[in-house]
Amino acid sequence: MFDQEIYSNRRSALKLALDKGILLFLGNEESPMNFKDNTYHFRQDSSFLYYFGINEAHLAAVIDLEEGKTIVFGNEMSMDDIVWMGRQKTLKEKCRESGVEDLQPADALETYLQRALKLGRKIHFLPPYRAENKIRLSAVLNITIDQLAGQASVPFIKAVVAARSVKSAEEIKEINKAASISADIHQMVMQTAKPGMTEGQLAAAIQQGALASGGQLAYPAILTVRGEILHNHYYGNTLKEGQMVLNDSGVESAMGYASDLTRTFPVGKKFSAQQKDMYNIVLEAYHQAVNLLGPGTRYLDVHYTSCKTLAQGLKDLGLMKGNIEDAVAAGAHALFFQCGTGHMMGLDVHDMEDLGEAYVGYTDELTKNTTEFGLKSLRLGKQLEPGYVLTVEPGLYLIPELIDQWAAAATFSEFINYDKVNAYRNFTGIRIEDNFLITEKGSELLGKALAKTTEEVEQLREQAF
Repeated sequence: MFDQEIYSNRRSALKLALDKGILLFLGNEESPMNFKDNTYHFRQDSSFLYYFGINEAHLAAVIDLEEGKTIVFGNEMSMDDIVWMGRQKTLKEKCRESGVEDLQPADALETYLQRALKLGRKIHFLPPYRAENKIRLSAVLNITIDQLAGQASVPFIKAVVAARSVKSAEEIKEINKAASISADIHQMVMQTAKPGMTEGQLAAAIQQGALASGGQLAYPAILTVRGEILHNHYYGNTLKEGQMVLNDSGVESAMGYASDLTRTFPVGKKFSAQQKDMYNIVLEAYHQAVNLLGPGTRYLDVHYTSCKTLAQGLKDLGLMKGNIEDAVAAGAHALFFQCGTGHMMGLDVHDMEDLGEAYVGYTDELTKNTTEFGLKSLRLGKQLEPGYVLTVEPGLYLIPELIDQWAAAATFSEFINYDKVNAYRNFTGIRIEDNFLITEKGSELLGKALAKTTEEVEQLREQAF
């Protein structure tokens, strides 16, 4: 946990953002994999962590704005808990470390909320994403599960997003640590991967590195020779000379702060000429995007710059044609770049995605109301501010099924040379990704520098043989 004062100050600032009602925080429960006592790794709700810091299951908390109370609801360890889990700090001690003196039994929460409802008081809650909390909220508030999302408190959401979006010095230190550990793991993978190894062996090494650091993976590692599959969690392929490996993985620190890095490297010692050409297009898009980062810049414009750089590079190779501005405006580049250039990052790898993209990545003035392929997947569009932490991750992805669909319909044939594209149909994909802090004057790379150029990557690959 951070110092007690940090959590107390966060809650004090939140109290000033809303004027009345009860702010309800539901911590997460243990979630069984296949039977009750065989659970997934426990991960506390990030907003609960942000405001209370207690990484323990079966907790809830309220900030009662009118009565001036802050209460944690939960139970001390039973003797059965001690037998199976061992003696730990008491929950009372953990609450005091968070600056909370009022601890009440877990089952007192429903009584507290029901009394407030009878008095006609407003209960503010954040959108629930775990089934257990949806059921609990539905029962307490006497509304159906389907109604929960629509009745989540927008003022509460906006206040939490405003606070969590701007990272403190303590948070940046945690993210820096996570990103540096991830960079070390990425370098280790690039130095050890060889033809004949399986994706699973490399994914296991990544998992080992995360656990050895004292943390966890921030998300399931994407370690694949099929880089065109954006979120590929299959690890059954064997690495072969001539292929590329895409490694998208990041460590979460023991405090819960994420990192999110991607590198693409050849299975052999060298990129092929075709691979190097495509890689350098992505690298140029990365640099153009990074150069724009700074306060006052809309990330939507960073994304468009990245898209136009990718499209120009593809035009130079003969895969695209025509006016690049028009091609990107029409969405023709999305045949090769189907996702967004980046997203916010912090206690979640896609920070606060549970609170709603409309509030985290966009604003009341800049809304995302598009269904356009590619652009609809851009999670961040709003103007950047000092203290924001985000990713930059352009890529090129040649998806045979998508190529066939668009070619059959002659989609954007005025901008795409399908004969040339078809020669690349088995190319797979490339992504380069780093994490950045927005500063008063521009941006700052978080974590250790990691090989990016083809020359730097190939130098590391030499060490694997």
